[in-house]
Amino acid sequence: MIGFIGLGIMGGSMAENLVEKGFELVVHNRTKDKAEALMKKGAKWADSPKNVAEQAEVVFTMLANPQVVEEVALGENGFLNHLAEGNLWVDCSTVDPSFSRKMAAEAAKRGVRFIDAPVTGSRVPAKQAELVFLVGGDLEDLSEVKPMLQAMGKEISYQGEVGKGTTMKVIINLMLAQSMAAFAEAVSLGEALGLEKETVVNTLLNGPTTAPFLKGKKDKVMTGDFSADFPLEHMQKDLQLVAQAAFEHNIALPIANVTKEAYMQAKQKGLGKQDFSSIYKLFSEKNN
Repeated sequence: MIGFIGLGIMGGSMAENLVEKGFELVVHNRTKDKAEALMKKGAKWADSPKNVAEQAEVVFTMLANPQVVEEVALGENGFLNHLAEGNLWVDCSTVDPSFSRKMAAEAAKRGVRFIDAPVTGSRVPAKQAELVFLVGGDLEDLSEVKPMLQAMGKEISYQGEVGKGTTMKVIINLMLAQSMAAFAEAVSLGEALGLEKETVVNTLLNGPTTAPFLKGKKDKVMTGDFSADFPLEHMQKDLQLVAQAAFEHNIALPIANVTKEAYMQAKQKGLGKQDFSSIYKLFSEKNN
């Protein structure tokens, strides 16, 4: 039996793909209504993370931030004290590397194995089982869960020991955030200087200076429909994780910190629940 905790934008689709590929699943989420569709497809409901651990040999978590992960794992009704010795915890949440190592140590104290396996991809790739898993941990443990990861994604990228998957994830999200912000700022500048927005967007997207993923954000920027594929508040949180990791290793990241503050400004203006491409609205508001 596989346990899955966290059925948000990403986790719900990941769990659904496991069920549809024939895996037995027991699920838990803070709000039960997000599990209803899964239960209709055969997933079992657990009233608490503890109850998940009492039924599962492998537990996946896909949660919002380190604080939530720690509470779900080690809180009053947490699962970690109730996973049988030798069972496996796979954390797909985006957290900082030192936190992954901390959770791995907590798991090891209890004889539980641990893998960090955050993903690249957002709402649509999650639904279509096209995620890329960035994995840190023991290769034998990875081999055990590989069929499960393949049911949810298109690629498994092994990064090394525990914490290395999370390390690569925060690096990737740093570049996503910076690229989106730079594109938004450039488009806003073009508009302010009298160019048509569509002209600026198309010229930039068809040139060598923009990241390929930005083509997927074109419609959002053009139409103003910033419904979330990946919420801006999550990207802001990830930039905070980057800053924390840099502080721990005595590394200066001036551009990252400016970017982090820009996303915080956008969040403070009420854009947190919208897609992270809504950072465009922060830069363009004087033009609208």
